[in-house]
Amino acid sequence: MAERRVRVRFAPSPTGALHIGGVRTALYNYLFARQHGGDLVFRIEDTDTNRFVPGAEEYIIESFKWLGIKFDEGVSFGGNYGPYRQSERRDIYKKYVKQLLDADKAYIAFDTPEELDAKRAEIQNFQYDAHTRMQMRNSLTLDKTEVDRLVAEGNQYVVRFKIEPGETVHVDDIIRGDVRIMSDILDDKVLYKSADELPTYHLANIVDDHLMEISHVIRGEEWLPSAPLHVLLYKAFGWEDTMPRFAHLPLLLKPEGKGKLSKRDGDRLGFPVFPLEWHDPKTGEVSSGYRESGYFPEAVINFLAFLGWNPGTEREIYSLDELAGLFDLSKCSKSGARFDYQKGIWFNHEYILGKSNEEVAELFAPIVREHCPEETMERIVAVVSMMKDRVSFVNELWPLCSFFFVAPDAYDEKTRKKRWKEDSAQAMTELVEVLEGIEDFSVDSQEKIVEEWIQRKEYKLGNIMNAWRLTLVGEGKGPGMFDISAFLGKEETVSRMKRAIGQLG
Repeated sequence: MAERRVRVRFAPSPTGALHIGGVRTALYNYLFARQHGGDLVFRIEDTDTNRFVPGAEEYIIESFKWLGIKFDEGVSFGGNYGPYRQSERRDIYKKYVKQLLDADKAYIAFDTPEELDAKRAEIQNFQYDAHTRMQMRNSLTLDKTEVDRLVAEGNQYVVRFKIEPGETVHVDDIIRGDVRIMSDILDDKVLYKSADELPTYHLANIVDDHLMEISHVIRGEEWLPSAPLHVLLYKAFGWEDTMPRFAHLPLLLKPEGKGKLSKRDGDRLGFPVFPLEWHDPKTGEVSSGYRESGYFPEAVINFLAFLGWNPGTEREIYSLDELAGLFDLSKCSKSGARFDYQKGIWFNHEYILGKSNEEVAELFAPIVREHCPEETMERIVAVVSMMKDRVSFVNELWPLCSFFFVAPDAYDEKTRKKRWKEDSAQAMTELVEVLEGIEDFSVDSQEKIVEEWIQRKEYKLGNIMNAWRLTLVGEGKGPGMFDISAFLGKEETVSRMKRAIGQLG
């Protein structure tokens, strides 16, 4: 028998912004597909019409485009197994609903919400299953004539899967091994609703995975309880030979405390839980995104890859292709992965360091030119070379180094009290004269002449440098003083110093 081609899928619902946990699931599917030379399918699960949110599908596609996760086929990508949007596959599902009904593997149920509520009130922990189904209003308790009449008259109904008790269900899970569950604890899940002529998640997934020849289902741990039902559905259809292998990924946990990661954690601690900024069309609420917060897509990818999986090496920075070469589902953790958002910031810092000064300057230039429209790229690159190791995000550069481009118009009071001594004005006036006499205003030339002057005058080096920094920067920050003055040039350096002497006294 020929080895089966690896085909995996990512199948989000268009119910809002894509959670970062979903991004990790898609990433692991991508890495697995690439490692095995397989296909990654993008499917939209939109059978729950009540939860549909306009713009969500486009948002999801744009998120993956930004992250660099490429799909081989699916919604907006094309392919030979379409349509890939479940709402466009109604007639396909109906055929398989009929197949289950004809084989006595499913039945029609007419119970109203009120009747179900009454039964829940009557029976504690009520579950619609082999023990209770014969007490309900369905095609197992009504004769065929009555069932046909109710359907013909347009009464709403659902189709439930008929689960027989006493069976041990085996789920072959790559991460968790052989998971065994007794069928007795499963309820007769609804597979189809006549109200909207659409299947539920359970049936649609099984049919789509089978028809699209999905070989592996890699999804979050929260779907593990539904896996036994899916195994039984495969058996009910006689598709055991094409059943995919499952891999249920560990949950993403809160950065602190117990429970799984939520949007509230991000709001409380100040980090995004969505890849892109999300504008909720229903509430008008705007949620932050990794892209708009200044993260590099490569940093987000690297950060997520290590949440629940590790290649077993000391190295932490990998390209997407390198991750695909190393990825191994069997090395995924069974326990939840704590969402250390500070580590995400660290990854972004490392990627800033790894980029050339020119690359970072291209990103920084629009910010600089908001304040200084005529600023040259050469000067922006020079500033980046001095300052990029001090930031984790490009947008942190301006508040840190705006003084390179704009002279200070005020002087930090705390720094002034600490660094501006009684003799500072006199010393700075002397330093102005020294600097005005320097022809070669390079770092090395300035350093030699100024330090000789300090030694000759027997000044304290720290006092001179701290006061000088205050005159040029306006506060106690920045790189070496000779780097600053060489960048500013003689004329601007002297001009700033004279202004500061006049204001500071």
